[in-house]
Amino acid sequence: MKLKILPPTLRVKKRYVAFEVISQAPLKRDDVIFLIGEASQDLYGACGTSRFDLWIVKLWKCHSNPNETVMKGIFRCNRDELESVMGIIPTITRFRGRRIVFHTLGISGTIKSAIKKFIKP
Repeated sequence: MKLKILPPTLRVKKRYVAFEVISQAPLKRDDVIFLIGEASQDLYGACGTSRFDLWIVKLWKCHSNPNETVMKGIFRCNRDELESVMGIIPTITRFRGRRIVFHTLGISGTIKSAIKKFIKP
């Protein structure tokens, strides 16, 4: 027996948040996942973090020099929890003793439009 997929009206609505990371140390995808997850756990706890449905979709390394690394990326979250998720971003300030800055570039309903508007204008 084949399972039926949910119609669009019953699916969980998602939003895609484009962000920029400026760091004094080089970062990997796992480091960014750890930073966002840890900040979310510190601010909202395990129960609150589970409602956000956070997922890193894509990361781009824009440029780096010995003093700083700049990366852009997109993460997905639940539409109903968008304001809470946006509250996590400014709390990320340090990673392994080095300064780090997260900027929100914008919010979009699709990955394609987030890339087009914010990542590669």
